Amino acid sequence: MITVHHLNNSRSQRVLWLLEELGLPYEIVRYQRDAKTMLAPKELRAIHPLGKSPILQDGEVTLAESGAIVEYLLERYGQGRLKPAVSSPDWLRFIYFLHYAEGSAMPPLLLKLVFVRMETAPVPFFAKPVARMLAKGAQKAFVDPQLKLHLDYMEGEIGKSEWFAGNEFTAADIQMSFPLEAAASRGGLDASRPKLHAFLERIHARPAYQAALTKGGKYDFA
Repeated sequence: MITVHHLNNSRSQRVLWLLEELGLPYEIVRYQRDAKTMLAPKELRAIHPLGKSPILQDGEVTLAESGAIVEYLLERYGQGRLKPAVSSPDWLRFIYFLHYAEGSAMPPLLLKLVFVRMETAPVPFFAKPVARMLAKGAQKAFVDPQLKLHLDYMEGEIGKSEWFAGNEFTAADIQMSFPLEAAASRGGLDASRPKLHAFLERIHARPAYQAALTKGGKYDFA
């Protein structure tokens, strides 16, 4: 039996979604973030040394990293589903967006979260103006321009076809969902990018997405 070690408000939601799309049975072991630090509990380190989620167990296999988990599940259980054939012209776009989601799209969103929290973090009163100035300066000078760059890029790419890797839904779209959900919540994804909003509406309407959300819990990026 496949087991997903699932942390609330995390990338592991995508693993549940993929399992639902593939129609595979699985079990969920749930973990909650610390309410103050938002970090994963130490119990996850007993499963994997880094203590991060998602973690998938399948027999003797214990695997972390969402991209690696997606590739493993597709290779072992996919039977050619949710990915284009290697001979397809869509193959390179599939591989690219499968890894772009974490490698390029997520880092500026994580920086945005860090600097926003810096503005309200508990620090000595005499240091608050400095902390806020640094946080706002970093966002204005680097983080926000990077977010705009990536959102503009993604808006252009999704405009080329119905899905990120062509006109067929693939696991690359599942991977791309998390940065776009985060961007819609806190990263500047607004009505000026209608194609990305339409993408989110399409994935939200998928029965497997809804089933994974019911089992794993809703996102809360606040």
